[in-house]
Amino acid sequence: MVERPKSRAQETARSLYQRDCASCHGRDWQGSPPQFPALVGMEEKYSASDLHAIIRNGIGRMPGFAALGEEGIRAMSKLLLTGEDTKLPAGQGGSAIDLKYTLDGYTRFFDKEGYPAITPPWGTLNAVDLNKGKIVWQIPLGEHPELAAKGIKDTGSWNYGGPILTASGLVFIGASNYDKKFRAFDVKTGKLLWETLMPASGNATPATYEIGGRQFVVIAAGGGKRGGESGSKYVAFALPK
Repeated sequence: MVERPKSRAQETARSLYQRDCASCHGRDWQGSPPQFPALVGMEEKYSASDLHAIIRNGIGRMPGFAALGEEGIRAMSKLLLTGEDTKLPAGQGGSAIDLKYTLDGYTRFFDKEGYPAITPPWGTLNAVDLNKGKIVWQIPLGEHPELAAKGIKDTGSWNYGGPILTASGLVFIGASNYDKKFRAFDVKTGKLLWETLMPASGNATPATYEIGGRQFVVIAAGGGKRGGESGSKYVAFALPK
């Protein structure tokens, strides 16, 4: 946490970056992928006009920064594409953010082996009673295969992707980042009823559909999140006929 640079009579592109961009993309432009991408090598990905539009309008989870003004956006685009800093005319480069402090990078804490520096589980699946505002059950979701091979199981892991619930009371979910598993749980108890291995982790929310009276559950096994192995398949499951 650092003090946000105060607006001056004459801003520069670099001061705008430190004020409005470094909290996500880092002062060194390295970001924290995949949530906050690095901004190095932008000249190989975008033209000046494309980058200008992204900064003004936003993209994905990034909001637009129209408050920088056209001069500020042009200066920021030039900085990211060429590394050249530019002074802005007085009064240009405004900010919609009015906070005294900001982050100087999005940082997570890991132990010396690269695992989260907190006690497991590092990812959970939770059932919540919305009427009572209480957690009905909570279980670890996901494993690190290299730890499981040593007998260290049920650690939980990074999870990207939601569950679906069927009328029969089954919860289907992939999500776990590293073990490539797709699982089915009992909605009332959280008991694991079934699991299978996929070509890559199912970092997506499953879908269900019916053909000829037979129900299928399908999930995209794309993986690739936070160092997980990437894949390119859709995997569908159904009960035997």
